[in-house]
Formats: sequence, structure tokens, C-alpha cells
Amino acid sequence: MATPAINVQNLTKRYGSVLAVDDVTFQVQPGELVGFLGPNGAGKSTCMRILTTWLPASSGYAWIAGFDVMYESMEVRRRIGYLPESVPLYGEMRVHEYLQYRAKLKGVERAQRNARIAHCVEKCRIKEVQNRLLSTLSKGYRQRVGLADALLADPPILILDEPTSGLDPVQINETLSTIRELGGQHTVLLSTHILTEVEKVCERVIIIDKGRIRLDETMKAIESREPSYWIEVRGPADAVLQFLREQPELASVEEKARHGEFIECEVRSRDRKDPRESLAAKILARQWGLRRLELRRVNLDTLFNEVVRQGYSTPAAANGTPETVEVAATPAV
Repeated sequence: MATPAINVQNLTKRYGSVLAVDDVTFQVQPGELVGFLGPNGAGKSTCMRILTTWLPASSGYAWIAGFDVMYESMEVRRRIGYLPESVPLYGEMRVHEYLQYRAKLKGVERAQRNARIAHCVEKCRIKEVQNRLLSTLSKGYRQRVGLADALLADPPILILDEPTSGLDPVQINETLSTIRELGGQHTVLLSTHILTEVEKVCERVIIIDKGRIRLDETMKAIESREPSYWIEVRGPADAVLQFLREQPELASVEEKARHGEFIECEVRSRDRKDPRESLAAKILARQWGLRRLELRRVNLDTLFNEVVRQGYSTPAAANGTPETVEVAATPAV
């Protein structure tokens, strides 16, 4: 089996009495494009800084391409491209001058340097500003210069912290397209608060909250989760509820709310078969009013919110282990 590109085992980081990262364990395989998600203060940036050798861990281990981030930091740095959330740039330098300087620092061979810079400038779409002072650039352009910097030495592993911060919608789509193209050729660990970005480009999602991993799952697995159905019926609430629970095509029925003569329920079907037509016919045959009967699919947004809100109160989370939390679904488009 191939050596993981990123291997994190029982990683912990304390700032005095504050536990920022709590016994985190995960792996990223070569060529994977993984979204690393969590609310503010969840521990994402701390994990990334440890992986990029900016910070030492309080305990635990982490390897990048097989090299220990604590004891082999120079080998680690040769194999990563890091884009921090706030890109540190020298404002008095011009973009092309800065990239030349950074390419020298990263050991890009002289014969390949200009071609490599031109490639990164083109890929990150900063050609039109390459002769401008860095201090005059907008935040969006500064982010893209930082991404070009991360790509200069063609590292096998990219760690990107909020790469689309400050970009306009067109620039966001262009940057996401660039990141998507990097998958397979590079291992990418991508942190962002914008969940739709992760859905567009990532193959797998890791959610961290309160310093612990709450969920680690592929996007395919998330998309294939069984949907639920939301029913709102006008009729005698207890009779409607009893009727739904007696239907052989339904695996579960959960009452959600009652509003006067209306009752709302969330149901799940047996064998993943769509029960809407048969249920509607049976409900109308009883002369009850059917206000709503809709399919709700699980998406990353609802999954993220449920995991962050509920995940850490479950026994599995209390033990610091990854878990899959049963979540409410969202209406299908």
C-alpha cells in the first residue's frame, strides 16, 4: 500500500489551558483532493500550521510524504506548497519580481525558472498584474499571487487555507477550476467556509469541531445517503400518524410538528423506493388534505450543520472518534 501523502496520528495542540486540537487522526492518500471543514475556532488552521511546520504539536505525530513534520521539517517543506489564509507578501516588490525571488528560495533550477513562473502566472490568472507592486493589489489578486507562489516548485502536496478569500464570483470559479485540475497530479488539503466550493471540487470531506474530527466521508458516500420525505397532511393528527406508521412501504415515521389541523412528518422508505405516489393516493382516498409531499436529499450544508451542532454531544464524539451523524435532509432541487 502506498505511503499516505499526509498521515496524522493523535495530534494535539494546547495554547496554555486552551485545547485547540484534540487527538486528531486522519490520512490523505496521494492525489486525493480533500476538503477540511469546520467553524471558526475549530482547529483547522492550527492543524495546517502544524502540518506545514509553522507550529510544533503538543503531542502526537504527523508525516508529510513519509517525513516527520517535527524532526524532518526541511524535507517536509520541500514537498509542500502552502497558501495561508492571510498571504504574507512584500508590498514593495512587483509580482514577477516576487515570484522570481520565491522560486530561487524554493530551489527551482535557473534553466526552468522563467518557464515555471510563466506557467504559474497563467494558471492563477495574474498575468495582467505581474508588473504591478504587490502593495497595490486587491485581496483577491494577493490570494492568487499566493497560490502561484505555492505552485512554483511543483510540490506533490498542496495545503490551501481559504484560497478563494476575497475573490469575486468569476475569480472564485476560475480558482476552483484550477484547484480541480490539480487533483490527481497533486495531493490537495483545502480549507474553506464555503461548502458549495467543497462540493464542486473535493472527493472527500473531513469536518473538525472543538478540535476533534467529527466526520470523515467521501462526497460519493454523502450523495448516496438515503433521502427522506417530508409530508404535511390536514386531518386528525393522531389518526394520520397511526396511518403512516402502518404503511408497509415506510421504514420510519417521525412527527415533526402540528399546526392546528395540520401535522408534519418526516418518513423514510424501505428498500430506497420512492413512496410518494402510493402515499398520496392513500391519503387522498381518506379525504385528508395533502399540502406537501417532497423528497429531501442530504447535502453537505445540512450535514455540516448537524455534525457541528450535535456531533460532539454524542458518545462517539466524546471518545474523539470519527462518526457519521444521522441528519435531516434538504429539499431536492
